[in-house]
Amino acid sequence: MMVVMRQNDGVNTAIPSRTRIKFCGLTRVEDVQFAQALGVDAVGCIFAPRSPRRIDLAQALQLRAGLSPAQRRPQIVALVVDADASLLSALRNELRPDLIQFHGSESGEFCEGHGDAYLRAVPMRNMTHLDAWLADYPNASGFVFDSHAPGGSGGSGQIFDWNALPEDRSKVWLAGGLTADNVAHAVATVRPFAVDVSSGIESAPGIKCVEKMQAFVKEVRRADVAARSQ
Repeated sequence: MMVVMRQNDGVNTAIPSRTRIKFCGLTRVEDVQFAQALGVDAVGCIFAPRSPRRIDLAQALQLRAGLSPAQRRPQIVALVVDADASLLSALRNELRPDLIQFHGSESGEFCEGHGDAYLRAVPMRNMTHLDAWLADYPNASGFVFDSHAPGGSGGSGQIFDWNALPEDRSKVWLAGGLTADNVAHAVATVRPFAVDVSSGIESAPGIKCVEKMQAFVKEVRRADVAARSQ
């Protein structure tokens, strides 16, 4: 991946040339199709029982089938919370997601033992010993830093203290309270690998808003252009 270098307090920090974007909690084919048209990098399907954005496997397959083969396909991310083996097996064999996002109390041993490329959600509210916590997931493709507390489900729409993030941002997928109004600032401040949004692009839980989706992507790209000019 092509990177540019930014000087930060005497330390060179590699930053991605393009911030990746994940839209999460999609429930409608038209929203997935518009996300693809916008060039979004990943779309998340939520299988957590308590989530208002929860869908089942049949619905997820419909969303995947709605993607156009004529355009670059976004990654499919299956978000689970303490899922049992039968659900994980069904997702792996039928949906075939590019990434599993573990969003519950899953241990490092559990996540590492399934052989899938995965993201691990990091509950940043009341988080202590972050470095040790992350070290339990050595093969994670990325970490979704969100504002929920341990045992919570995320999707709170609240921002956490970005100063608590690790210095190495190469696996940081920033979530929590992002909208078109603040995502450019978030990208400029944090320089994450990716930004992850759900409620910030909705008109109602699970119902994405075309104007908000479009504005969100526009602001991320605006921040990327500004970063490259520095």
